[in-house]
Amino acid sequence: MPAFRTLDDVQVNGRRVLLRVDLNVPMENGRVSDATRIQRVAPAIKDIADKGGKVILLSHFGRPKGRDAKHSLKPVAAAVSEILRRPVAFAEDCVGPVAEDAVARMKPGDILCLENTRFHPGEEANDPDFVALLARLGDLWVNDAFSAAHRAHASTEGLGHVLPAYAGRTMQAELEALTRALEQPERPVAAIVGGAKISTKLDLLGNLVSKVDTLIIGGGMANTFLAALGKPVGRSLCEQEKVTAASEVVARARTRECEIILPIDAVVAQKFEARAPSRVVAVDDVGNDDMILDIGPRSVEHVVSVMARSKTLVWNGPFGAFELEPFDTGTIETAEAAAELTQAGKLVSVAGGGDTVAALNAAGVADRFTYVSTAGGAFLEWMEGKPLPGVEILRAS
Repeated sequence: MPAFRTLDDVQVNGRRVLLRVDLNVPMENGRVSDATRIQRVAPAIKDIADKGGKVILLSHFGRPKGRDAKHSLKPVAAAVSEILRRPVAFAEDCVGPVAEDAVARMKPGDILCLENTRFHPGEEANDPDFVALLARLGDLWVNDAFSAAHRAHASTEGLGHVLPAYAGRTMQAELEALTRALEQPERPVAAIVGGAKISTKLDLLGNLVSKVDTLIIGGGMANTFLAALGKPVGRSLCEQEKVTAASEVVARARTRECEIILPIDAVVAQKFEARAPSRVVAVDDVGNDDMILDIGPRSVEHVVSVMARSKTLVWNGPFGAFELEPFDTGTIETAEAAAELTQAGKLVSVAGGGDTVAALNAAGVADRFTYVSTAGGAFLEWMEGKPLPGVEILRAS
């Protein structure tokens, strides 16, 4: 990946490495309830420590307004130690004498977690004075937090201006996957965009129609496109004020020779609840009291046929109300087909976004995709074509 500086480009032995990770993990009763993000950054931590670097972990946790014990990283540091199966020291501050003393005591191969960077207002303000205090603790800066790379904060971007900057292993994997999916893909490229509202994904749709060969639209947002085509949507979620915007996306896709795929049948119900009585209808036959809650079997078959003729798939957003049975069927069956094509070596599949990850986990196929991003907002902004501050600072000049 020549466009970005990585850990392959630097010697870390004996050097103090400020490693920006994302330890903003869910907690229950004082313990980490989902360690996925810690597991993802473990390779970079071990890589640096095993090569004799002094690993100094930087992260935010929650949205504290100043110092707040509820947002301390101390219990998270303990979880990091458990996953790494090696000691992880903790400093009660991320700058100043406490942090400096803790760093001074480190030996090559040691790991130290500093306290929540957001305890200081200079973090989110990207204040140069706060950046300078952080920079005093390290000889180089490694960003392994793609999920926070869309924010120009002191620890996610500012340090890259004052210290040699490199991408960590998780960041590197994310950038390679996204580059492979959208910047240098094997064609044809298909994109699935689902979710509730078109209003939150207009930038995404606008960018994708110029990059992919086929754009598959699902979820509640597909109803707005169906309405734009004059189809009945009954009581379904539909942003009538965005019908014109949907028509403009369709028109732009036509000029870019990007095929748009919309549902041809749907699973409808008159109640939005689990196991509500439902039936399958053609999209021309949605009743006045019907709610479209999933794509139908013919639509699933059509989407799978598109994926089968594609070489690359980018996926953001479920097809229906996947959290409620039986309205998860379209998403699960499509996900299983994508996973099978990926495992057979016929498809490069990259997915991301909170609901998407949850849906793929529910389908039990997340580990069978080429890459699944847990980055949320950063993943979406990358797909929208927006530059990410924490990534741009890592570009090789």
